[in-house]
Amino acid sequence: MSDNALTPGIVAGRLDPQHLAENFTDLHPALDDHEALVAADRCYFCHDAPCITACPTDIDIPLFIRQIATGTPEAAARTILSQNILGGMCARVCPTETLCEEACVREAAEGKPVLIGRLQRYATDTLIAQGVHPFTRAAPTGRRIAVVGAGPAGLACAHRLAMHGHDVTLYDGRAKPGGLNEFGIAAYKSTDSFAAREVDWLMQIGGITLETGKRLGREVSLAGLREDFDAVFLGIGLGGVNALGLNGEDREGMRDAVDFIADLRQAGDLARLPIGRDVVVIGGGMTAVDAAVQARLLGALNVSLVYRRGRDRMNASRYEQDLATSKGVRIITNATPIAVHGNGAVREVEFEYTDDDLNPTGQRFRLAADQVFKAIGQTLEGAELPDLEGRKIAVTGAGRTSLPGVWAGGDCAAGGDDLTVTAVAQGRDAAEDIHASLTGRAS
Repeated sequence: MSDNALTPGIVAGRLDPQHLAENFTDLHPALDDHEALVAADRCYFCHDAPCITACPTDIDIPLFIRQIATGTPEAAARTILSQNILGGMCARVCPTETLCEEACVREAAEGKPVLIGRLQRYATDTLIAQGVHPFTRAAPTGRRIAVVGAGPAGLACAHRLAMHGHDVTLYDGRAKPGGLNEFGIAAYKSTDSFAAREVDWLMQIGGITLETGKRLGREVSLAGLREDFDAVFLGIGLGGVNALGLNGEDREGMRDAVDFIADLRQAGDLARLPIGRDVVVIGGGMTAVDAAVQARLLGALNVSLVYRRGRDRMNASRYEQDLATSKGVRIITNATPIAVHGNGAVREVEFEYTDDDLNPTGQRFRLAADQVFKAIGQTLEGAELPDLEGRKIAVTGAGRTSLPGVWAGGDCAAGGDDLTVTAVAQGRDAAEDIHASLTGRAS
């Protein structure tokens, strides 16, 4: 049954196509040549640059900015992509305000960092637009590696392995590759099908065979992959979604935020995407913010984001929180859901205020809602997995798991921070370790 079968408040076309197009334009428009030169000129080109240390992929940021400043953005792109093959997407979605730009000396001195993220986008976009792939494959090694999951970690791993001359088969359960970049990022952060275009560009390295519609534990098994390939890398992400555990959670109008974002990213016509009048988003991370902001951009009249702790404990950065409020999202903190009310369809969500230790205070309130998005975290799914650490795959070193010949990285692996850029780094480093292991150079 569709959402609006029992919830008349959920309708498509709340805004006309022109307003929707304006709402979903690029969050940060690309720099032009002059703007890039002006922005690059602000860099001090620090010798012991703190921005490099703050970058999970260790990009030589002063070097690539100097290359932009000297009029060679293609060289800057090669500097970036040698460390982060998904540097174009990371320039769009990385929380640079809490990574490289927060560490920038200009930020400490003036409160206005060098525009590192936008300069990275300028360089990588320049090269990708030329259709140029700056890397070539080494001589074939005859080794075959299976990479499961075509998200950031899997793509980075597959590309680096292919560069080393190995043959890679890349599996993904969805109909198209990209993972989080394609299905889980707000549409205003990745416009003009950039995520798909970046994957196509990445695949120009050669040596990578993509097989979609094949999910671990269903169409392919880990035991079978270990038998058929010289090594296996798992970049399967987190496919499950945590439940609220409340009565009424199955009412019409209740949805997982990740599904909403995926539907929006794949929608050919945003005017046909149904959205509620009164929307409540439960959670405090990037998924929650992306869902809440996009609900507003689709025309929801009232959008409330409710988180059980204080704003300083939200996983979404302060920048993202401020972005949400600037779009009209109301953020309510220190409140936890206790009941979902309605007759077949959700009509209200009841919350109770909590203290900083999540103890209930006895104060309750209700929010009108015809649509509720749950964004309270995702869980690992899969059969025959290596040993776990908590609820993720346990890894040591550069992604080695408890099973010989099996590596893991990205959101499915323990110890990460669930960032695209970190997943890329883990996939790259695992590929280097796999290469060293297969060629007898492992320590």
